[in-house]
This record gives sequence, C-alpha cells and structure tokens, in this order.
Amino acid sequence: MVLGTGIDLVPVARMGRFRERRGERGLRRLFTPDELAYCLRLAVPERSLAARFAAKEAFFKAIGTGYGREGGGWTEVEVLREPSGRPGIRLHGRAARFAAGRGVRRIHLSLSHTDDVAAAFVVLEG
Repeated sequence: MVLGTGIDLVPVARMGRFRERRGERGLRRLFTPDELAYCLRLAVPERSLAARFAAKEAFFKAIGTGYGREGGGWTEVEVLREPSGRPGIRLHGRAARFAAGRGVRRIHLSLSHTDDVAAAFVVLEG
C-alpha cells in the first residue's frame, strides 16, 4: 500500500551557489560523508548534489513532515547508489524511527537531472 509520495526539483545552479558560499562545512550539514565522497569525485558534482538534496526534500514531503521535525534531519536521510546503479534511500536516527512508526517498509526513489535542474520522486510503501 502506498503511504505517501513526494516530488522535488532543485536548480543545479542553486546547489553550486550554496557550495561556493558555504563550502565543505555547509555541505556536511546536508550530506553524509559517503554522499559527499561520491558526488565530489564527479566532473560536475553540483548535479548529483542537487539530485540528492531533491531526494531528501521529496522524502520529507512523502512522510508528511518538514526537515528537522520528527521526520529527522538532512543527514538522517541518505541517498545511496545500489550495486545495480539504482538510487536508494537509507534512513538513520529519527528519520528511521519515524518512518518505522508510520509503517514504511520500502522506499522507492527515482532521480533525474539535466544541466539545469535535478528532480526526485519518492514513494513510501507500507
């Protein structure tokens, strides 16, 4: 059964500006070390950073909370790449507890980006 859906778009340039202004310290507030290691080794890291940020926003919309509330914080929602190349979400801390309490058994994630915008769609299944 579908428990929630969420979608988000993030301009790639916005993530580039964030990175320029806030630097690595700012990025560490939004992304896990593994997310940063993956994205920062790419030719254009801002595309993948924007997609991962969109995924986190889409998750919070799907679960029905905003960032920082009972649904958890930015680094408690980790976007990973499965061995098949398919994107996935791993929850930690408050986000994991809240999702389990809501009956979430599976999280489906789709990511896409162009040079200009990144998109994420999340479906929570119970």
